[in-house]
Amino acid sequence: MIKELEKSQIEEVMNIWLKTNITAHGFIQEEYWNKNYDLVKDEYMPVSTTFVYKEEGIIKGFISIIDNSFIGALFVLEEYHGQGIGKKLINYCKSLYSSLELGVYVENVSAIDFYKYCGFKVEKEQINEDSGFREYIMSWGK
Repeated sequence: MIKELEKSQIEEVMNIWLKTNITAHGFIQEEYWNKNYDLVKDEYMPVSTTFVYKEEGIIKGFISIIDNSFIGALFVLEEYHGQGIGKKLINYCKSLYSSLELGVYVENVSAIDFYKYCGFKVEKEQINEDSGFREYIMSWGK
């Protein structure tokens, strides 16, 4: 079931954020994610609208939308990959917003393929200002 994040769930969501970032982005040192944990928790999460996918009392994934259009985060715990959770979260947001945009690292090929599968198109390539790694900006619109 998809619902808006409750304040009591922030730690669980942030643990998913940290664990999944480290796993999905092996090309970036783990230290980078640990260093940015508090920034994401204290600055980005409060300005985002975050939806969690929860089943059997477990948050299995979440998506955060900034400024009603930018996907700042979409993460599903690795043990629940391939179950359609990411697609359900994307589709839920597609029903709420007329357009969506995101940044995804060029080296994260499986995520790029997933977003293409969900109807997103690569708009441009750039250097991510925070990490220094190349990323694609991808978008979807109704």
